[in-house]
Amino acid sequence: MKPVKRILHAALLCLFLAAGFPATVLAQHKDYYPDPNPAIRNRLEEWQDLKFGLLMHWGAYSQWGIVESWSICPEDLSWATGARKTGLGDDYNTYVKKYENLKTTFNPTKFNPERWAAAAKEAGMKYVVFTTKHHDGFCMFDTKYTDYKITDKDCPFSGNPRSNVTKEIFSAFRKEAFWIGAYFSKPDWHSDAYWWKKFPASDRNPNYAIQKYPAQWKKFVDYTHGQINELMSDYGKIDILWLDGGWVRKKTEAEINADLTDTMEGSRWARNPQSQDIDMPRLVKEARAKQPNLIVVDRAVPGEQQNYLTPEQHIPAEGLPYPWETCMTMGNSWSYVPNDVYKPANEIVEKLVDIVSKGGNYLLNIGPGPDGELDPVAYQRLKEIGAWMKTNGEAIYNTRKFTQFGEGDGIRFTQSKDGNTKYIFLFDFPEKTVRLTKMPFAKNAKLYLLGSAKPLTWKASAQGVDVSIPTSLKKSGDHVWVLKLQQPATVKN
Repeated sequence: MKPVKRILHAALLCLFLAAGFPATVLAQHKDYYPDPNPAIRNRLEEWQDLKFGLLMHWGAYSQWGIVESWSICPEDLSWATGARKTGLGDDYNTYVKKYENLKTTFNPTKFNPERWAAAAKEAGMKYVVFTTKHHDGFCMFDTKYTDYKITDKDCPFSGNPRSNVTKEIFSAFRKEAFWIGAYFSKPDWHSDAYWWKKFPASDRNPNYAIQKYPAQWKKFVDYTHGQINELMSDYGKIDILWLDGGWVRKKTEAEINADLTDTMEGSRWARNPQSQDIDMPRLVKEARAKQPNLIVVDRAVPGEQQNYLTPEQHIPAEGLPYPWETCMTMGNSWSYVPNDVYKPANEIVEKLVDIVSKGGNYLLNIGPGPDGELDPVAYQRLKEIGAWMKTNGEAIYNTRKFTQFGEGDGIRFTQSKDGNTKYIFLFDFPEKTVRLTKMPFAKNAKLYLLGSAKPLTWKASAQGVDVSIPTSLKKSGDHVWVLKLQQPATVKN
């Protein structure tokens, strides 16, 4: 398939590094290549209607309450390698053995995906993305390609009738009408075809020269394609394939040389930069043969296989001119950490509004614990968010960005797809009046506060529009107040 002409070029503030890194934002120039298939572009439009989703990082590592996967990476990552200094392992090799042995004690007996799905639905979420496999290679699904999986006989949970947790999660959320997303890590640090036991691992990349050992790399490509084929074949309808580990990608000689230069100057982590081509065009073609119109997210790899972009722990200041989704943690960590601090509902709602006003989707992450339960605080947050969404959801779902995403720090806008209805979000309830300078009102426009059928009074002037909201309409527990503006379609945006 010939690549389509590059049509967009913009400065993108997003995270290039994989899930689990600190919230560092790397400013880079990105090219966006729309999928040439109109059906995929239409599917993306439908995905943009959903607005709010749930991401879940979960694996055997939750037993230790540490950052997912990264502690076994031999790079000097202070934010990830602290666990190796806590007595869990006296040295790197000992630590890795103990880490991989977590499979033999992983037994989440309180696993109840129906409760997760019900709580997410109550919060107003519309899609879920679950980590079927993270970088450590531990599979949360019943793959035939490795015994490093939750369904292996050496894992105590394998005897549970619901041991294939990926299938159970997808089924539970699908019954609640969620879109289903499969997170899959392209790198696999347990696979001998990626970190070959013939050599010591030195960084997150393959520890051998791919050009020198092409047969070994072919084993890894076949392994990756095989596992994704399993997920596309045996787990019902899949809507999104969410691929992490953007360093596993095809690179030109110039890109490899640039990586070498950066490494020598100490500004990058790669000690062994090389092209890691897993034949993404063929992988996607095979996946879509099983899952028609599948959205594919090859994170941080510009090309037709990156159907939307995923800034991590960051909301782009102006939004992005193509489909995008901010993935962000509810707590401080992607995976379960005891006594994690969860964002208050007010902050989460404001972030949702900010993201949607800028044209994006919000993928909010919660990490289940080693027993298979979410923290009670997480359930409470979802309930609080849901209460707000029940009143104000019409201003979120199926909307698009207005000409201006907002004004100042406390006002945001969205509009219906036909442009006839506008929504104005107020982060603070006005003591007297609120002045709007970015949104024109027609003479016969009607304005309401969502949750109330009483029209609001407003007055236009040369400075803008002044809106009065009776204090009697202020409800305790509200987070953001939403005004609904209805006026003739002839009013220009």
